[in-house]
Order: sequence, then C-alpha cells, then structure tokens
Amino acid sequence: MPEIGADDVLVRVRAVGIDRGVWHLMAGKPYAARLAFGLRRPRNPVRGREFAGVVAAVGVNVTTVRTGDEVFGIGEGTLAEFAVARAGKVAPMPTGTTVEQAAAVPISGVTALQAVRKHGRVAAGQRVLVIGASGGVGSFAVQIAKADGAEVTGVGSGSKLGLVRDLGADHVIDYRTTEIPEDGRYDVVLDIGGNRSLRRLRRMLTRTGTLVFVGGEDGGRWLGLARQLAGVALAPFVGQRLVMFVASENAADLGVLTELLESGAVRPAVDRTFPLGEAPAAVGYMRTGRARGTVVVTI
Repeated sequence: MPEIGADDVLVRVRAVGIDRGVWHLMAGKPYAARLAFGLRRPRNPVRGREFAGVVAAVGVNVTTVRTGDEVFGIGEGTLAEFAVARAGKVAPMPTGTTVEQAAAVPISGVTALQAVRKHGRVAAGQRVLVIGASGGVGSFAVQIAKADGAEVTGVGSGSKLGLVRDLGADHVIDYRTTEIPEDGRYDVVLDIGGNRSLRRLRRMLTRTGTLVFVGGEDGGRWLGLARQLAGVALAPFVGQRLVMFVASENAADLGVLTELLESGAVRPAVDRTFPLGEAPAAVGYMRTGRARGTVVVTI
C-alpha cells in the first residue's frame, strides 16, 4: 500500500488512461527524460499516470476532496489497485461520465486545453488545423476548438476520419492520400502528430498565425525536440508565433474540462479497454498508432 504525505490523496484506482508518456517513461526515450525519471531504470517501477477512481484516504492538509469521493486526475504509478496523487492534480469526477471516460481525460485533455486556449489563443471564426486529430490529445483539441467557435480541420488517416467528423471537425484530410494545403490559410496549427518540417508547417499558416508544437514525436533519441527548438529560435525573427510547451498539470484545468464534459461540448473518445493483467497489450496497442482516441486499462 503506498504511503501518502500531508498534501497527497490515496486513490483506489478503477481505470487508467494510456497516453504516449507511458511508453516514453518505459523506454527512456528521448534520453534527456532520464535525467528526471531515472538514468538506467525508472525511479518509479509502476507505470501509468492519469486515472479515475475513489478516494481511499487523504493527507492532513487536503481539503478539496474527501474519503469516498469519486475523482479523476494525475498521479504516479496508477497501473495498480492503489496510487498516490498530489491534491493539486485531483478533481471530482464529472457527472455523466463513466470511469473509463474520466480516465481518458486528465493528461490528454489538459494538454489539449492548454494548446488551444493558452498557447494557440484560438478565437471564434479562426481557421484551426489539428494534425493528429484522432489521437488522445487531438480528439480533445478538435472539440475544444469547436467549442470556442473555430472552423476546424482535422488531419488523420482514412480509418479514423469518421471519428474526427463525429467529434465536430468541419473538414478532414487523409494525410495518406491528400497533402495539407500550404497556402497560408490557417490561423492556428496544432502539430500533435507527424514529422513535417518547420518550413512546411509555417507555409500552412497565415503571416501572423500561430504554430503550437504539442509533444515531441520527431523520433530523436536524445531530445526529440529538434523542430520545436528550431521554431523557438526562429520565432523572434518572424511575424508568426512559434510555440512549444510542457503542459501544466493542475486541478483548475481539470475543473474547466469538467464544465465542458458536463455541458456536452466535449466527450472522451475511448477506443478500447483492457484489464489490468493485459496492461502491456494496452501499451502495445497504443504504440501501433491504430487507436482512435484513447486506450484505457480497467482495474
């Protein structure tokens, strides 16, 4: 049984979302991540971070949730019956959602929310391009941008475009058969999937548009951020905003997502669920790239 500190929450885990970070921490790639999570092996041997479950105990300083509350949030080592989370990363579970749906929200949803609103500064009437629209982060980004009044184009592969349309995208592009227009039509580009060059991405933008890099999936072993760092270096010399960020994990944004979920503006897209004993298969399925939305492990 994990021990909790004064500001911690002990959660009886019921479901866990499997995001790409689970794989990065397992593989130790890019290598720079090992400085934070362990040079030769992960400091925490249990994988998993986002969860939904029931509060089993709280630290002496915790006042935001109580024992017995249904909650969702971000913790450490959540692929287990019990896990610990900081109280500042836990929020009451949205009403009307299943535990599987709630578990798919915390990391992907918070990342998408910050990409669209804080860094993309998406406004009503803007044209927004979401590259990687059918994945965990992308599926939320499409819906949040639509909720904010944008005209959204989602990029994915043929078998996943139905989901992207169902999530509210105004237009879809199958990247396997159709090139993304590089004619400067988009006010905001969210680059969540793929390895398109910085030059190509900038040609998709208006002259004063915003490019937001979400994650680091360019395949680099050491940093995995070559395009992002090039964009940050170039940004002061061009009219376009070129942004990279690391998501801030916090209960306030979980609360914003709760409002969107309860209003019906956003819904989690859960592709498949696996039992805890098949967690390796869940990670493997996520790695194939075939998932439409999020993969979830139930406990």
